[in-house]
Amino acid sequence: MLKSQKPHIGIFGRRNIGKSSLINALTGQEIAIVSPHAGTTTDPVTKTMEIIGIGPVILTDTAGIDDEGELGKKRVARTIKAIDTIDLAMIAISHNSFGEHERSVMARLAQKNIPCFIVHNKSDIEGLDPARKREIEAEAGTDVIAFSSIRPDNFEQVVALMKKHLPPTSYQRSSILSDMVRQGDVVVLVTPVDIETPEGRIILPQVQTIRELLDNNCISVVLKEPELSGFIGSCGMKPRLVVTDSQAFAKVDALVPPDIPLTSFSILYTRMKGDLEKAIEGTGAISKLDDGDRVMILESCTHHVAGDDIGRVKLPRWLSDFTGKQLSFDVVAGLDEPPRPIEEYSLVVQCGGCMLTRKQVLLRLAPAIEAKVPVTNYGLAIAWCLGVFDRAIAPFAAHHRRS
Repeated sequence: MLKSQKPHIGIFGRRNIGKSSLINALTGQEIAIVSPHAGTTTDPVTKTMEIIGIGPVILTDTAGIDDEGELGKKRVARTIKAIDTIDLAMIAISHNSFGEHERSVMARLAQKNIPCFIVHNKSDIEGLDPARKREIEAEAGTDVIAFSSIRPDNFEQVVALMKKHLPPTSYQRSSILSDMVRQGDVVVLVTPVDIETPEGRIILPQVQTIRELLDNNCISVVLKEPELSGFIGSCGMKPRLVVTDSQAFAKVDALVPPDIPLTSFSILYTRMKGDLEKAIEGTGAISKLDDGDRVMILESCTHHVAGDDIGRVKLPRWLSDFTGKQLSFDVVAGLDEPPRPIEEYSLVVQCGGCMLTRKQVLLRLAPAIEAKVPVTNYGLAIAWCLGVFDRAIAPFAAHHRRS
């Protein structure tokens, strides 16, 4: 399931604990079905709410963590899977009950380094006992607050706890290249228009890069490859940087003089959303691939596959041609699970991740890194195969030297 780049807050708890009523009370809308029957919520339900000082956040209502039966197990599995998409968890309890189900979820959250706090819901029916509150806070190591979805008198206090526990990194937007440019710099953005380009628009990384350049009072020049050489030769200004779609690396490298820094949108996004150093380190594993090795390609979005799709057609072809080896490829879209154990892969290649949050990208790559499977990125892998890798990463080394 794809997620917005806004911070995500998941609501977890047992069946009939009032999770749906809680999300309705917090958003002020009837967006989750409320019923006295346990197990009403079967799939995660999401809704946006605005938090002053943070901005819009996504609230996710999940199925009960104590669901039963074969279908219930599948619902619980989807609830647990939702943990991989959130930045903060609210654990809903009632009737002063805190037990193994809650401890299990909190253990999973701790493994993923996801903060949480506890909401004692239905406090209009049975209030939160002060002594029990202290016991739960001591055991859980986090805040516990009483709340009533029927009479949400302390709504602002719950929101205050969201603000307290939500990691700033989940809503403070990282820079794409603001720290690499100065006011008045000319930055050239090479944006090919082909069969994969969305009809009537350009893709999100290009849009966001243009906006960031405008915010930094830079001059952004957007063009296709055929116009690149003529612009650089006639504009009378030396670009601070040229950023290209990774698929055009070879053409653009040939057209841009060597004294002008060059990189790609995909590499910039790896720097913003992932671990660029780890990806650079893992790219060299491409040259060590052998016959029979398996490569996992991670797409961040599900999309209609058209023509020479970069992840499913072009990238496998570049890797196979460069290595001269018989390689096997698995493509995993969205946040789906890999089809086989991570240890069976010799390389993992992540896309730019424009549709994911930084936390989601890092969590997605964590199993490979923990298993010591090399990880890289579309742009870095393409640059390696096309012989422009050193040039593509040079702008970041130069930036660190200036810093």
